[in-house]
Amino acid sequence: MKPLALVVDDEVQMTAIVSFALQTEGIESIVAHSGTAAWKLFTERDFDLVVLDLMLPDITGTTLAKRIRTTSTVPLIMLTALSEVDQRIEGLEAGADDYLPKPFSPRELALRARALLKRMGPSSERIDRIERDKFVLFPGRGQAFYANSNLGLTETEFAMLTALIEADGATLSVRELLNLVWETTSVQGGRNMVKTTIYRLRKKLATAGAPPESIKAIRGRGYSFHPK
Repeated sequence: MKPLALVVDDEVQMTAIVSFALQTEGIESIVAHSGTAAWKLFTERDFDLVVLDLMLPDITGTTLAKRIRTTSTVPLIMLTALSEVDQRIEGLEAGADDYLPKPFSPRELALRARALLKRMGPSSERIDRIERDKFVLFPGRGQAFYANSNLGLTETEFAMLTALIEADGATLSVRELLNLVWETTSVQGGRNMVKTTIYRLRKKLATAGAPPESIKAIRGRGYSFHPK
């Protein structure tokens, strides 16, 4: 069965472009042109991916992303015509796993979507369990626990924590994290993506009672993971 994406944008032409781009990677789409219609579809169907415009006519993409995150960790890509970094960070903080500024390359969108879905690959190809101190990760389910408390991570947050844990204390540069988590090495805009994801991850660690300093920022070098 092909992956199914929910494409949300108030512009009919844009949903057509996105749907065609996703189709080139074998991803089928259902479109919605408002946040209200998108939420109704999301509650009625099981989607493997959401591609969401930040600016919608009824509710903002940020609001819809937050609503989706209350019930699901489905991979979510945010599209935005806004150039301000703060607006993009707002989308990431709302739970988006990735973002693309408009205008964007349809091919890049398709590849980023495929990269997000790839993390969920066939269960037969995944490691069943990763343990470090009180942390237990289940790659097959995309779930992470600290002292038996579910961290409730998004796909991107889970990929980030996995990359840091599997580095076994070594420092990973921003470029290395971009490659491992987003399958890109472009630092332009990527530094903020890494920083925001780390920030969200630390907040969830703290909420679960895990020491947020488990993830250490090494000035001028990158990030490393030390559970104790």
